[in-house]
Amino acid sequence: MRISEVLAGKSIPGVITIKPEATVRDLLALLADHNVGAVIVSPDGTEVGGMVSERDVVRRLNDGDDAILDGPVTNIMTSVVHTCEPNHQIEELMQVMTEHRVRHVPIIKDGKLSGMISIGDVVKARIAHLEFERDQLGNYLYQT
Repeated sequence: MRISEVLAGKSIPGVITIKPEATVRDLLALLADHNVGAVIVSPDGTEVGGMVSERDVVRRLNDGDDAILDGPVTNIMTSVVHTCEPNHQIEELMQVMTEHRVRHVPIIKDGKLSGMISIGDVVKARIAHLEFERDQLGNYLYQT
């Protein structure tokens, strides 16, 4: 199964981004409004400047640094972002997520941001694929 197939089945099309100068408070509102766990930091919506997640906020707040809420997301974002392409197999994406311990991976097509896949998207797609295979095998067995 290719990443493009997972993207096609997502309930939230496209990708949600936030500008680098936006505050962490803006980020929290965006995450809540869209019910997502991470967004791409991008000056133009097509370039990946970084990624920022709920975890990034929680970790900094746990350090006692509540001043981060009024600072820019660039202060807490992850700047090294691991990406995949739509034509990659889902197994490659799972390997990236496992090796780098990330739950969200931006998808880049022709050098531009084209989507984001979460671990939840991967699990949902894998379950659907396994159910399809089970049904196909069941149909084959009952026809013979």
